[in-house]
Amino acid sequence: MMVSGISPITADDAVRLVQSGDRVYLHEVAMTPHELLDALVRRADSLRNVEIVALHTEGPAPHVEPQYAGHFRHNALFVGANVREAVNDGRADYTPVFLSQVPELLRYGNLPIDVALVMVSPPDRHGFCRLGTSIACARAAIDSAKQVIAVINPRVPATMGNSAVHVSRFSAAVLSDRPLPGRPETVIGPVERAIGEVVASLIPDRATLQMGIGAIPDATLTCLHDRQDLGVHTEMFSDGLVELAERGVITNRYKTTFPGRIITSFAYGSTRLYDFVDGNPFVEFHASDIVNDTREIRRIDRMTAINSAIEIDLSGQVVADSIGDRIYSGIGGQMDFIWGANLARDGRAIIALPSTAQHGASSRIVPHIKAGSGVVTTRGHVQYVVTEYGAVDLSGRSLRQRAEMLISIAHPDVRADLLGALAHRKWFLPTEIT
Repeated sequence: MMVSGISPITADDAVRLVQSGDRVYLHEVAMTPHELLDALVRRADSLRNVEIVALHTEGPAPHVEPQYAGHFRHNALFVGANVREAVNDGRADYTPVFLSQVPELLRYGNLPIDVALVMVSPPDRHGFCRLGTSIACARAAIDSAKQVIAVINPRVPATMGNSAVHVSRFSAAVLSDRPLPGRPETVIGPVERAIGEVVASLIPDRATLQMGIGAIPDATLTCLHDRQDLGVHTEMFSDGLVELAERGVITNRYKTTFPGRIITSFAYGSTRLYDFVDGNPFVEFHASDIVNDTREIRRIDRMTAINSAIEIDLSGQVVADSIGDRIYSGIGGQMDFIWGANLARDGRAIIALPSTAQHGASSRIVPHIKAGSGVVTTRGHVQYVVTEYGAVDLSGRSLRQRAEMLISIAHPDVRADLLGALAHRKWFLPTEIT
């Protein structure tokens, strides 16, 4: 069967293009081409030292299993659940990097790509396929890789923006027809709902939003139905934004840049979301060196960035990618958007997190971050911090003021302990003016 000038082959035949020592890019999030990954694993005995570079991917990651050591080495630019154990056991690597910088690394930096494995929509009458629901870093990988192997899947949305790739770019193509992975429905508990209400109170009409995927962003979105003319400029796009767009809350009418359009790098959610972005000129997909570029973000009036954290110390240092020495996720786009929103006119940068972890057993607001933890957002960049107990604005505040403010939104059961932990710090003790 011919597909617009390409004769599709089997996945096993296609991955024969991969050679020992190659660096392979794996299309991210819902677009991960598992047909090619599985075929690559079946070839393991004939391959050595293949580096597989990827952001977060959805679905199984068989190549990180212990038996494939020496054959494949995963290099995670963002650590998802499917590779977390391998990274922390030393079978895979983690490269901390701002999401805005990844395309440059793939094109011109320390991560040149030999083979890109991607999934795309069928070609249109001009021979152009679309990169579907994620072009964050796949755009750069396809543009710069020596060879590109594509899975052509009619379930992939033909997304708008800079997502087109001509079939002539493919060294090999494989046909598939399977649904994209969907995101499980989020359970919004009372804590997340309370945080969402506080965050929503910081979002004015005509604000432009960036937010992640999870219970807190979802809870926030449910509290915005009475807003007017919101805009969206975000690396991640989820179902909650579809609801607001269909209600007319999101219009993008007053965005400083890309007016009239949602700007994103990748989408992950339900079939409803994938249908919404299919051929929809209201939603444009652009690479992360555009969407996450601080110079671009700072141009957007009322830019409101909402991000999460694992813990925050009383000086305002935000830990988001690790729990002590254990790597949990990645830097991603947090700093890109936190600093961009800080610099934007009337912008707001928000870190939102529950006051406790482990079902209330430990505080997320701590005197000291855990040994080995990485600071993703520095205390010089942090602005708003939100828990279920309220919001504080740390910008322009002294260390003593920050500690007092953060303790005020910590869980009531730990506030006395947090105060006690600061008793020996001279910068916290009030100085009497005479």
